[in-house]
Amino acid sequence: MKLWDKGYTTENIVERFTVGNDRVLDLKLAKFDVQGNAVHAKMLAKIGILTEQELADILKGLEEIDQTIEDGTFTIEGDFEDVHSKIEFELVKKIGEAGKKIHTARSRNDQVLVDLHLYAKDEIIQIKGLMQTLFKTLIRLTEQHQKVLLPGYTHMQIAMPSSFGLWFGAYAESLIDDMIMMNAAFKIADQNPLGSAAGYGSSFPIDRTMTTELLGFETMKYNVVAAQMSRGKLERSISYGLASVAGTLSKFSADVCLFMSQNFNFIGFPKELTTGSSIMPHKQNPDVFELMRAKCNQIQSLPVEISYMINNLTSGYHRDFQQLKESIMNGIDQLKDNLEVCNFMLQHIKVNENILDSDMYDYLYSVEEVNKLVMSGMPFREAYQKLGKDIMEGNYKPEKNVHHTHEGSIGNLCLEEIKKKMSDVMK
Repeated sequence: MKLWDKGYTTENIVERFTVGNDRVLDLKLAKFDVQGNAVHAKMLAKIGILTEQELADILKGLEEIDQTIEDGTFTIEGDFEDVHSKIEFELVKKIGEAGKKIHTARSRNDQVLVDLHLYAKDEIIQIKGLMQTLFKTLIRLTEQHQKVLLPGYTHMQIAMPSSFGLWFGAYAESLIDDMIMMNAAFKIADQNPLGSAAGYGSSFPIDRTMTTELLGFETMKYNVVAAQMSRGKLERSISYGLASVAGTLSKFSADVCLFMSQNFNFIGFPKELTTGSSIMPHKQNPDVFELMRAKCNQIQSLPVEISYMINNLTSGYHRDFQQLKESIMNGIDQLKDNLEVCNFMLQHIKVNENILDSDMYDYLYSVEEVNKLVMSGMPFREAYQKLGKDIMEGNYKPEKNVHHTHEGSIGNLCLEEIKKKMSDVMK
């Protein structure tokens, strides 16, 4: 069944090419399609298109279909083009003629759009929940290991003292920036496109304010052409949010891979969470974080991929938009998986507490020594030159004490302020 069926048969090669993977992907949209149908039916009853009995029959039929979605028995067979045609078919089969009225004052274009907007809102809420869980884990590790020092690097060279408090805390606070990006994507998704029909509205006296309120949208996309133009813009906005989170996870994964190597030996994981080699019996490889790095780098390419699909399209609907669905859904699933796995791995991380005991890290304290000279009254440039000379002549002996007090430093991590910042962003 096709919603646009006019009594002729489409060639099989065209059918295969145009439907693509939609039957599988649309299973993610099924519950939202039922939700949109139910609200649309209530609106049609209000404007006199449906009788009260027809509305009751439709809502009962949709409730039964929703139950099959919930229990996992709902399928989209090859006879159907997409989830919309399957649900309408099932509805007509259950309740008869009233089901045939459900598509009144609507196009598949705005039906797809409302499903995608509802799906996006739901998925973003889930992602934000996973981000908050990871944030709490990072904060806990920051508090647990805040006094354990490790070397900081610039240009991949030993630079200044850092700490696990700074390292874990840095990624916790970085997630707040990512959360702001996800909030922006949610704000864009939280606009009702239903009622835009094929992109030019309808001659029926529909009540879009009613459907906006019943579907739980903050506002509607008022201009019907703008509503259709949100297809592609919605996906691209979400992709920027996904890419932002993925960038944080990718950088963290790269740090973990480096810090796990025997040359660094800053952190470790139980052997059960690492992988081995087919030829080297000693190996315990960080495959989880290497794959996380690669998968998150793939997600970071998503905005470019989506932009290439939509950046030269005119206003109005184009079938090109169908390709966006798989890209954005895969990106969402991948990011959720990476967030969950990262949080799991961090529950088992082991921190080396004696890293800076080695003489190789003595030069980490050179800036501390310069600052001490300056605090005693010597001009900074003279202090810098004096210590540089001492180092070159082998007369430098560091005092391995670090005393930082300013906001955000080793000695003042501002964890309560960071927690409040995340709490404010989550609101």
